[in-house]
Amino acid sequence: MASYERTRRFDRDWKGLPAADRKRFSVALERFDHDLGVGTFRAGLRVKRVAGTDQVFEMTWAPEGRATFEYGTPEEAGPLVIWRRIGRHNMFRRP
Repeated sequence: MASYERTRRFDRDWKGLPAADRKRFSVALERFDHDLGVGTFRAGLRVKRVAGTDQVFEMTWAPEGRATFEYGTPEEAGPLVIWRRIGRHNMFRRP
């Protein structure tokens, strides 16, 4: 099973999200967690590397909702995912 960490920036972004968006992300996170364990992400999450970066990835959690993450050093129990940002497309100025 994966473990997760969040950056302070992610936490600030999270506080600014409407409750409906938080719920949508939580549903997508369940799917993400499952797929991470299987080793293949479903097409609907659209997980891909952020253009111009080597280690930052994005996940789609709503039609305009995105979250960025990177992988940390894996732990014995599974991969470590560090959530960096969450919000709309404008967050890609600083993913």
